[in-house]
Amino acid sequence: MKLVINILFLIALGYYFYKFIQLLIKMKQPVIVPINESERNVLRIFPQKPVASPSYAKQKWGIIIYSFMLLFVLTMFIIGFDLNWSYQILLFLPLINSRNSFNLFALVEDGILCGDRFIAWKQMKSFQVVPIEPNHKYYGYEKDVNEGYEIRIKTRGRSISCIVTTSDMNEKLTGIIAEKAPLDGANLI
Repeated sequence: MKLVINILFLIALGYYFYKFIQLLIKMKQPVIVPINESERNVLRIFPQKPVASPSYAKQKWGIIIYSFMLLFVLTMFIIGFDLNWSYQILLFLPLINSRNSFNLFALVEDGILCGDRFIAWKQMKSFQVVPIEPNHKYYGYEKDVNEGYEIRIKTRGRSISCIVTTSDMNEKLTGIIAEKAPLDGANLI
């Protein structure tokens, strides 16, 4: 039983390493949106702060923090290999909440970079544009956000979202996503 749990743990950790390396490789691709500072200022992952450029220099701290978390989890697994397997589940808590490490949202040639994830166009199931109104969870953080939109993109596993503060950028993003992603009319929410 212990061997099976250890193998499953290593498979899951390998998946996180794979996704991180994939994100780093996809950050080198040409960016479709946002291409300049004014476009980055209207896109947000967190309501208080515009997204940073999808470059290694601008995402330096996110890369360092995420790398440290992966190495920490691997080190703790190696140190506690002979201990009870129930502590291993707790090691995934930092990785589960790691999507906040990166302040990143960009459309690239092969898909979307959002936080610690890369989503290929073919993995998208649907997307939805929600106006930010007084009952919305992001209402009240910033004046720009109060007049904006939230774009929710659904994939097989989990969904991602991005806050857009202008209607022009909202139209541009939804047009590109609708063009690139293989969605039929029934999947657009």
